[in-house]
Amino acid sequence: MSPGKQASKSEAAAPMAAGARLEQMRRRVRVSRLVVVTAIAAGPIALGVAVTSTPAVVEAATPTKPAAVRTAAATADPGGYAQLFLGAWLRSSAGAATSAQARLAQSMAPDVDLPDPVSGAQSTPESVTTVRSAQGEGGTWSVTVAAQYADGRVRYYAVPVAANHAGSSFAVMGAPAVVAGPARAATPKSAYGVTVPSGDLSSAVGEFLAAYLTGAGEVDRYLAPGVKLSAVTPGPYAAVTVAQVFAVDKVAAAEQVPADGSEVRILAEVEARDEDGRWPLAYELALKARSGRWEVAALDSGTVQDGGAR
Repeated sequence: MSPGKQASKSEAAAPMAAGARLEQMRRRVRVSRLVVVTAIAAGPIALGVAVTSTPAVVEAATPTKPAAVRTAAATADPGGYAQLFLGAWLRSSAGAATSAQARLAQSMAPDVDLPDPVSGAQSTPESVTTVRSAQGEGGTWSVTVAAQYADGRVRYYAVPVAANHAGSSFAVMGAPAVVAGPARAATPKSAYGVTVPSGDLSSAVGEFLAAYLTGAGEVDRYLAPGVKLSAVTPGPYAAVTVAQVFAVDKVAAAEQVPADGSEVRILAEVEARDEDGRWPLAYELALKARSGRWEVAALDSGTVQDGGAR
């Protein structure tokens, strides 16, 4: 027989075999239905036997569900725990082991010796702050904590901490180590490269920030429709003036307010004053043009805004 005829027969046999399998499945379904109907007529016991006797049909009709995948929760950062320990440790003394700070440090790290400053030494820090946390292997961490003193000195300590997988328990593993502070990172180039001259935009920014920071006037009158933003209460400053405004796009520097819906993002450098002095501040804002005026569409300087319409 020629190869062409053999191929033709093989091609014809494939759909015939598939048809035979399909017919067998149909017969099984019809038989199963007949068994169930007969069992219903015979009574509940027979129905139970009929259901358990046809697992293949039920299994074929049930879609396969993917197995649920659970991801393990990340271990909690022990930075706060290390900060608490170091603050108590630096404020304690071996000569006063029963003081509150010494007892706290010893309860967190029983195997770590207390410091022993000389009498009258000004070694107590004014503040203690976690700078960074680096996770090692097996639930270990190295937490860098900065201690700032009244004379302006800053000393950095690395505190070794162990944490369980759930982050529900911690332990200081050893004495702190004095280390070098973190290097200063390079500052990325600012996106606000356009200088905005005095005009409608800078005036709108100044009036909004004055209402936002001093309580003089209603903040709502400077907001775009649909924006809700509460002023700082009580107003911390007596006066706010705009020193300089920078923008991302050149449209912000135009002499006239552009068409409705035009939006710009700006950085406003302002000077706030109160009874204690002068305070240079900076705010990132988005403003939108409407009816020939600029309105504040968003305050982006790290604040959480109230969503919703006004």
